Amino acid sequence: MNRLLLLTDRAQLRLGRALVRTVEECVEAGLRAVVVREHDLAPAPRAALVADLAAIHGLTVVSSRIPDPSATTIHLAADQPVPHGVAGWGRSCHSVAEVRRAAAAGASYTTLSPYAPSPSKPGYGPVLPGGVYGDLPVPTYALGGISPANAADARRSGAHGVAVMGAVMRADDPATVVADLLAALR
Repeated sequence: MNRLLLLTDRAQLRLGRALVRTVEECVEAGLRAVVVREHDLAPAPRAALVADLAAIHGLTVVSSRIPDPSATTIHLAADQPVPHGVAGWGRSCHSVAEVRRAAAAGASYTTLSPYAPSPSKPGYGPVLPGGVYGDLPVPTYALGGISPANAADARRSGAHGVAVMGAVMRADDPATVVADLLAALR
């Protein structure tokens, strides 16, 4: 299972950057999994975006909250019901108890946030204590405030890997940030 999940947010991209091209560059740098958020898009453009990303060789595409036939699976909100017949799904969690409930319900993985203060969600928290990532029943990704500077610490604290949005989406060179994240996770 991948150690790095990239969550998309095209609104955070630098002016003139296209989301699909940005993800392609990140794949060239070693990215293997993306969670497509873009909840504000109308159904048809969002489906087209997911299909375009799914066409990138070597990339696993997960749809956030909205089932999509082009995606490998779905990443659910903390309280969202599991759609019938979906396998391999993940869930956003904000406590160890939520991770345990998600695992008991059949989640293949979870994100657990916030790991650190997040510029994408200022004031969101409180930050979870580092020890919460150890001894969880499913692979769990640290999310929130993740950067190349703290990704290795997240892994050492027991996280399976890291899920990142802002550090990549806001970067002048997203692919370099992905390469740096992957190097920190090795």
